[in-house]
Amino acid sequence: MITITPLTNLENLATIFSQINLNNRQQEYLTDFITRYNQKTKKSKKIAQANRSILADNKSFVDFQLPLKELYYPLVTQQSYGSKIHDVDGNEYIDLVMGYGVNLFGHNPDFIKKAIIEQLNKGIQLGSQPELIGEVANLISELTGVERVAFSNTGTEAVMTAIRLARTVTGRNKIVMFSNSYHGHFDGTLGKPKTINNQSKTVAIASGIPTSYLQDTLVLKYGDEQSLEIIKQNSQEIAAVLVEPVQSSQLNLQPKTFLQQLRQLTQDLKIALIFDEMVTGFRIHPGGAQAWFEIEADLVTYGKIVGGGLPIGIIAGKAQYLDAINGGIWHYGDLSSPQSKTTFFAGTYCKHPLAIASAHAVLVHLKTQGATLQEQLNQRTSNFVATLNDYFEQEELPIYLANFGSLFGSSDLEIDESAEDNSELSLVFDLLYYHLLAKGIMLRGNGGFLSTAHTDADINYIIQAVKDSISELKEGEFLP
Repeated sequence: MITITPLTNLENLATIFSQINLNNRQQEYLTDFITRYNQKTKKSKKIAQANRSILADNKSFVDFQLPLKELYYPLVTQQSYGSKIHDVDGNEYIDLVMGYGVNLFGHNPDFIKKAIIEQLNKGIQLGSQPELIGEVANLISELTGVERVAFSNTGTEAVMTAIRLARTVTGRNKIVMFSNSYHGHFDGTLGKPKTINNQSKTVAIASGIPTSYLQDTLVLKYGDEQSLEIIKQNSQEIAAVLVEPVQSSQLNLQPKTFLQQLRQLTQDLKIALIFDEMVTGFRIHPGGAQAWFEIEADLVTYGKIVGGGLPIGIIAGKAQYLDAINGGIWHYGDLSSPQSKTTFFAGTYCKHPLAIASAHAVLVHLKTQGATLQEQLNQRTSNFVATLNDYFEQEELPIYLANFGSLFGSSDLEIDESAEDNSELSLVFDLLYYHLLAKGIMLRGNGGFLSTAHTDADINYIIQAVKDSISELKEGEFLP
């Protein structure tokens, strides 16, 4: 049962605003905006308050700021189709979150829904081999060029397994990764560099992550020539270099030359090169970032798009490494047997029949459509980003968007780290996020994903909503 609470306590807002550096016009404007937004999304707010004591949930696209406390709740959604999503208050949104990059074809596409329903009618057989598993593995190989394929449930699991395979085959322990990359929430990849006593060490990015998990993790600067030298110097200890080819947090950094040099170096030193293609896989090109940058990695991890909305993780790559899962290839009718050293790999829901059926539908669709699907979507996203960047430049706003294919986000935000008004600038950008939400645009933080379901009308509406939101923030004196 949901307890009904007041939407907004205006007296409390006034008290909060008096404690921060907002002028009278800003206070008046912010109070009015919060009140209108709360009224528009009142059921979502009531549900958030009712669930807060029992539900531990950190999903939010903005950091908690006291002035925006009354806006700090997730929208509760009921249904979706194509580029649109609807909340419990009946509001419609153009969705740019797109399942964190899962929904390349928009929400609930008919061809995926049909495949899931057909499999659901047949049953959910766990612990046995799904009928379509071989076809799915072959389609992945055909599109990406990998030699062998294994399945897990999530991207985190896939990366974890790829690291374990690399360590098994090379007989080494150290893993190299790069600052600002994201490889899931496995303790062994949640590290950052820190200089201690004039030496670079890897430390945990958050509490609860033991240092022991990171003692064999080396975090270097991405795209930097010096990083290649450090890899060369430590080559006898390094099992693998783990790379997010284009980091979601730095979309303007697309270091093709560096990646090709890294591939040559790791090949020469017999170090496994792992491409984490959770985001780039099947999005930038049918063959992913490997094909885009003309690089063949030793191991590649996929997820998101290929699952068609259902949980999936894929570990793929050269047989030399994948053989460590089952001992390698052997045949019936002769004396052959598994010959490769193996490691541990398991998971109750790996190769889930619904996920495999959905993946099959996705891969058949991608194969049928060919590279034209990605090429057209990439170009539309580039045009969209260029239009907004032209507007930001004309308005002299410290915002610059970058994109890698159909993924886009803010880049090179011009914030002076020593400035005293950083908190106010952060407030302005969070307010821009909520203004767009109020106008029916659901962002992934400071950016998002375009899908094949987004229409020209959707894109034009988004552009106009950005312009209108900037104008309103100027009227409220949050922007000059």
